[in-house]
Amino acid sequence: MPATGIAALPAGLKSRLFDGMAPRDLNIIRAAATERRLLANSVISNQGSPAEHLFLLTNGRARYFFVTEEGQKTLLLWLSQGEIIGGAAFLSKASNYFLSAETVKDSSLLVWDRATLRSLVAQYPRLLENALLMASDYLVWYVADHVALTCHSARQRLAQVLIRLAGVIGQKVPGGVEFDATNEELASAANITPFTASRLISEWQVNRAIVKRRGKILLRSPERLFLRVV
Repeated sequence: MPATGIAALPAGLKSRLFDGMAPRDLNIIRAAATERRLLANSVISNQGSPAEHLFLLTNGRARYFFVTEEGQKTLLLWLSQGEIIGGAAFLSKASNYFLSAETVKDSSLLVWDRATLRSLVAQYPRLLENALLMASDYLVWYVADHVALTCHSARQRLAQVLIRLAGVIGQKVPGGVEFDATNEELASAANITPFTASRLISEWQVNRAIVKRRGKILLRSPERLFLRVV
């Protein structure tokens, strides 16, 4: 869909990108953006393509992914409202996107082109500082994920994926935290086979750690994810 001018963030949206910034400055930054609406499963950015835009997710859900040389798609970090995509656009040296990103649900994003973004950073250095803090958080996630891949069992990795997704995209409901994710998505995020993911999820349903219903997962007891069913 075509982008349109925008002068304000949606009501109630908070983003770490704007922490510590004065309302007057935010109005200028907002006015420099355009709004883009994308359907679910739309690609936002492509790895290896020039980083010409910064995206701020204002509604919906997205996630990073990486495509290997063999064409295998690996799911990475899930993104909720307020998170940014395409941080390489902040760099003074023209660069490429390191990862691809796609919408998981119908979504809305604020978009700044690189030239506009660089001009805003020169005027409001706090914008770049906030972006670096967000990038640091993403690096912490990557380190934890890499350690899990090299040191943890399939059970531990999948359990951590479930807990992480509950914290990022889950909604509190009676009995726990609910979110939507398929077995294939969970398997990719935990770097295990879909068969192993299905086996563990079935086991966790037996011990009531989770409940699967209507294409969603209800996380009832994170502690029980680490217990084996005897």
